[in-house]
This record gives sequence, structure tokens and C-alpha cells, in this order.
Amino acid sequence: MISNNKNTKRADLANYGSGSYLASDVTVLLDIVAKDAVADVPVSQKEALIQNGQRHYSDMLTLEQAPSVTHEQLYIQALEQGAARTATDIANLAYTLHRTFQPTVSEEQPLVLVSLVRAGLPIGVLLQRALADTQSSYALPSVHYGISIIRDRGLDPLALQMLLDAYPDSPIVFVDGWTGKGAIYQELTRSLETFSDASHPNFTSIFHQGAEVIPLLTLADPAGVAWLAASEEDWLIPSGLLNSTVSGLISRSLYTEPQLGLHRSVFYDNLVEADQSLAFIDRINAARHNLSVAPQYLSTFKQPRYQTANLIDKLADGYGITNRNRIKPTIAEATRAILRRDPERILLATAEHPDTTLLRHLCKQRNIIVSVLGDKILPYQAITLIKQRTKDH
Repeated sequence: MISNNKNTKRADLANYGSGSYLASDVTVLLDIVAKDAVADVPVSQKEALIQNGQRHYSDMLTLEQAPSVTHEQLYIQALEQGAARTATDIANLAYTLHRTFQPTVSEEQPLVLVSLVRAGLPIGVLLQRALADTQSSYALPSVHYGISIIRDRGLDPLALQMLLDAYPDSPIVFVDGWTGKGAIYQELTRSLETFSDASHPNFTSIFHQGAEVIPLLTLADPAGVAWLAASEEDWLIPSGLLNSTVSGLISRSLYTEPQLGLHRSVFYDNLVEADQSLAFIDRINAARHNLSVAPQYLSTFKQPRYQTANLIDKLADGYGITNRNRIKPTIAEATRAILRRDPERILLATAEHPDTTLLRHLCKQRNIIVSVLGDKILPYQAITLIKQRTKDH
């Protein structure tokens, strides 16, 4: 039986919301604040403040607008193109989780999926739906939560501790959408150091795959850092093309000092009519049900390979960039950087690749320089370089 203490802590977690997802899909451990409680900082001003060291990016937000009609159309096109692949990848990931954890988890001690807000949320919801599918070959007792991770500031320690207290005997797997340079992996590693001593009471919840294995799962892993990924390719993941409107209408998270509470986020109630979050989940879920090929067991990795580290170093040297945060690789990250940041140029592997249609459309719209570099930037299909606003530090 679950102890009364654990029952109480699990009940407390249920008091948090799920954005525009179903309550059964995810519980997001964020302090949701009103839009008017957050300063709306224009992109150019935000960029200058970040680069001259006056403000950290997680202290500011540029409030999102609804995607344009063209942007929506390109997302729908990407969904048509990528639904079957996304569904196949989710089935393979779910099957691998089932094979890995089925002997040790139960309804009382379920697998805890922890999605990294925001890009991990759609992937985590899809996995939770797949693992809850009793008609599949990979059903597994699991629960799903979303928590914040912020570059340079780490995983929200309060949210993580809440989960560890509520599920002390359960294994935790961290879920993200994709890897770019591997920066979030490194942030996760630093945040989990405190649990890495084998005598720590929560050691086995996190280091269940080995004393040095960070259990990070992603849909795509071009950087070669994830413990488990569906592929290492940089491809047009549909959920990577939109921001809040495919991530439960939740904003990028804002930092809060641990003693003051959970990291914060804005819920974009003004974008409800543009929200694709549940429609995306339902579409991929339906495609998964229609798959005719049996799921495959995927390889896992004990150590990161950092297979693109040399490429990032070469790009930094070639473009005189000392702050690696100005380099945003992968189609998804490059697209988001155009929408949220102030880009200097876009690097493409191929001039007319169908996966970079939205990226090229946005570049044309904003007169951003595009350089086609061929296989010099592979495995990435696209990289955005953020404009230098002040001397790099």
C-alpha cells in the first residue's frame, strides 16, 4: 500500500494545472502567473540586456502573438509530412521504456516521466498516452509531470524534490524534444550532481541506469547526449515549429529563487483559438494506433558522445563567436530563435530542403542572411546565429 504521507504528497501535486492539455496527460509544476504580471520586453531590447550581462534571459519574456496564417499552414504541412514518423518514434520509445522498466514498476510505484518545459511537453504527453494504452504491446504504469529547466540556472529544485517526495521508490526519466548543442543535458547533469552519491536517499530514483547515467530521453538527438533517443537526425519535428500553441499554451519558464517558490510561467489564455496542443496529440496518437509495423527496441547509451562538439567549435571560431549561446543548431532551435530572438544569419545544409521551408520563409520576411554550407554543418540541417549586440563575454 502507498503510505499516507506519499498519498498526501501525490494529492498535493494534483492541485497544479495542465495548461491546455488534459489533466490525465500531464501535471505542470509551475507557478502560473497572469500576463499583465510580466513585463513584455521587445526582442531587440531583450537581446541587448542578455548579451551585455544586465539581465538573464529567464528574467524576461517577450509575450507571444498568434502564429501568422502562413506559419500555421507550414506547421500543418509539417504535421502531414511528419505524423507517421513521430508516431513510429513514440511507439519505439514507449516499447523501449516498457522493456526497460516493466519488471520493476507498478501502479503504486510507476515510472515518472518528467518533461522539460517547454519543448519536452508534447513529447512527454505523447509518451504518457502511449504507455497508458492497454491495447498496445508497451503499456506501462506511468505518471507525467512537467518542470522547468533554465540554462545557467538549472532544473527547478523545488519541483524535482516534490516529485521525489511523492514517488520515492519510482524511477524518473527526463523527457525533451530534441538536443541542439547538448547545453540542456549539461544543465541537467549539474542539477542532478547533488543526488549522485550512492548513499543519497533519492540516488536510485535518478541513477537507475548506472552511477553516471543521466536518464534523458529525446525524440531527436543530433548532439549525441541522450540516454535514449528515437534517432540522431535533425528533422522537421512538427511540434518544434510552434511555441506555446503546441505546448499547452504555456510560456517559456521564468526563474524564481528556490526559497520563493516554483519557477513561473504565463498561460496564454488569449491564444486559445490558435491552440494546436491537443489536436497535435490526438493526430499523432491516431497515427500511432494505425501503425502496421511492430515497435522496435532502441539502443541506449551510458555516456554522451558529444558528436557535434567539434562542429560547434569550428563555427564559433569561423564566425568569431566566444559566447556559444549565440549558436542555435537544429531546425527546431533555429526556427524558435528567429521567432524569439534577434538573428544575424541562418546556416543551411541544403538550399531547398523541404524541412526548412518555414525557416526560409521567415528569413525572407525579415531580410535575414542565409548561407548554404552543405555537409559542413551536418548532422544539422539548420543553425541560427544570434546577432551580437555587445562584446561577447
